[in-house]
This record gives sequence, structure tokens and C-alpha cells, in this order.
Amino acid sequence: MPPPTATLSVPSSSSPSLFPLSSFSSFNNPHVSSFCPAPPTLPKFPSLSKPKTPLRNLTPLSAVSIEKETLISERPHTFLREADGGDDGSVRSRFQRMILEAQESVCAALEAVDGTGKFKEDAWTRPGGGGGISRVLQDGAVFEKAGVNISVVYGVMPPEAYRAAKAAADDQKPGPVPFFAAGISSVLHPKNPFAPTLHFNYRYFETDAPKDTPGAPRQWWFGGGTDLTPAYIFEEDVKHFHSIQKKACDKFDPSFYPRFKKWCDDYFYIKHRGERRGLGGIFFDDLNDYDQEMLLSFATECANSVVPAYIPIIEKRKDTPFNESQKAWQQLRRGRYVEFNLVYDRGTTFGLKTGGRIESILVSLPLSARWEYDHKPEEGSEEWKLLDACINPKEWI
Repeated sequence: MPPPTATLSVPSSSSPSLFPLSSFSSFNNPHVSSFCPAPPTLPKFPSLSKPKTPLRNLTPLSAVSIEKETLISERPHTFLREADGGDDGSVRSRFQRMILEAQESVCAALEAVDGTGKFKEDAWTRPGGGGGISRVLQDGAVFEKAGVNISVVYGVMPPEAYRAAKAAADDQKPGPVPFFAAGISSVLHPKNPFAPTLHFNYRYFETDAPKDTPGAPRQWWFGGGTDLTPAYIFEEDVKHFHSIQKKACDKFDPSFYPRFKKWCDDYFYIKHRGERRGLGGIFFDDLNDYDQEMLLSFATECANSVVPAYIPIIEKRKDTPFNESQKAWQQLRRGRYVEFNLVYDRGTTFGLKTGGRIESILVSLPLSARWEYDHKPEEGSEEWKLLDACINPKEWI
């Protein structure tokens, strides 16, 4: 868990320690990165059942991964296997339909506000089923880079990848675990330093029991969230964003927003810096202790709240005049974004260990970022205020 809240002022002799950039992260997401789990320090939700017999290694080591993707010229009607019944009304098929529709609506809204930029689309499938669609808008009038990806993945993951996805030390598997995962994931980087970066992803995950293992359980859970990462604080913007998240949560359970807001603050914590990546939002994972239909509706509501939460802020800030110093600060904050994604986001670990599509995994990284040695904003400045809010999370509504 993060340390107790601290004041922003730090003695000049105590500069932050360096942390090696190991696995990248969020690919943070638009892709399989979307399957990032909850922090291990948070309470775990109970799984549906515990395995009565261990899953045996039924698959050769070379197959313990996601099959290599094949680019296709036109998207298929569905990425689901025939064995899943196609569009049969199952949770898998309805979640797939939801993420496809969300990708369409978000991309249309982003193109409309950008005015000139258009999304490039790549679609792919895999021989054993599944696939995805990556959409990227780059060098637009408003967005430096915007990625909105969906993926439907079948595979077999080794125990360490399962633990990265589930983050549950008490639920380890001795052998490979068949799984199904579907999600939408997006990171949006505007050009203007007064317009905030946005990240969101929503996902559904199932583990399958091998057919010749009687009594072995199928487990499922939902995860996701939406969070705001500005370089400068406009309090009315942050309040608007959080109010939309709260409204979506309150439709299902009044405890969701405070619970998931804290979860978000705790998850997007850059430990080696002692600060959060941004100003939060909502985040949840391993969520299966409610009715499955309710959680599907909740994930849908959250995905549909992205446009009303974000687009009004972008429309308000995209043309604000700025100078080189303010642009440099935005790039320094992007550096923090990259650090979190490359060091801490466990979705990255999951994607790498299961052979996720690299272009989709890395699409969330900005075109440009900045690192300066021992940079400290002047106390009381607008930059200082942003950093203070990242160190000491606030209740915005």
C-alpha cells in the first residue's frame, strides 16, 4: 500500500531513487494489457470455487501462449469460436458486442472533436479462435496519439501468467490454465498540455477447465476502470470527470464509487516516486461477488460513460494557448505515465507472458515524453499543485 500521505516539499538532498524500466506496461493497454489485476494489498474477492483436482499439464510448452495473430482485410462478424455458440446471448458474446459498440462510439467522438485526424484500423484473427481490432489516430489536430483497441483472446497460460492476471497467491495453479479474455482498452494523449490524458479499459475473463478433468471449476471475473491524467488542474474538469464516474457507479451500488475511487488511487501509484500517475477515477478487478448479469450491465455503463466524462473537457481545453515551458511539463508528466506502465502495470506481464500482439500492447505509449534530472517544480506553482494532488489524493466530489 502507499505510504501515509506526505507533504510535497522534499529536502533537496533526497532525490527519488531510480527504478529500471523492465517490462513495459500499460501497454497499458489497448489490447491485452487491459487485463491488469488488482493490487495484492487490496482485499480479494472470493472466486466461485476452489479446484478439487489440480489442472494437469495437457499442453506442450510451446503451446503455452496465445497463438500468433494473422492480419485480415475485413473484420469478421465475431471473434468467438463456434463452440461458444457465436452470438448466442452468452456473457462472452454480449461482452464482445459491448466492446465493439464502445469502440465505435468512442472513435466517432474522438474523430469529431479532433476535426482532421482519422483512425487507422488493423484487424487480426488467430488460428485457434479470437482476434482483435486496433485503432490508432496519430498526429491529429487535437490528439498526438489515441489508441482504442478491442481483443478477444483464447489461450493457455502458464501458472505465473495466471498469477499475474489474478494476483492471488492462494489460487496458484500447478499447470497451464486455459482461458478466455475479452476487453476494450484505450489511452488518449492530447497535444495541448491543458487537455488531460485519459486511460480506460474494461474486460471480462474466464478460466476453462480441461474437458477431461471432471469437477474442475470455471472461474470468471470482470475488471476495468477509467482514470484522468492531466498536466494541469482545472478543478471543474476533475469534478465533472469524477461526477460521471460516480453517477455510473451509483446506478448499481452506492458503495462502488468510494470503493473503486480508492482502489484507483492505490493501483496507479508510482512507488519509486511516491506519487500517483494522475488524479484518479475508478478501478476494479477480480469482481465476481455480485450477480454476473449485474456486473455485465455495470461494465457496459462504465464503458458508455467515457464519452460524456471526457469529451466536454477536451472541447473546453484543446485550443487553450500554451508556451514551451508548459509543454515541457506535460512531457515530464508523460514520463511518469510511461514509468508506471513499464514498471508496475501487471497487465504488461500478462501480455508478454502469453504472447500478446506487441503493436497493440505498446500503442498506449505517447509519441514523446521527457525526463529531466532531479526536476522539482517551484512551490506554489500550477505544476506544484498538480504534483501535490498526485502525492496526496483528494476527494473531488
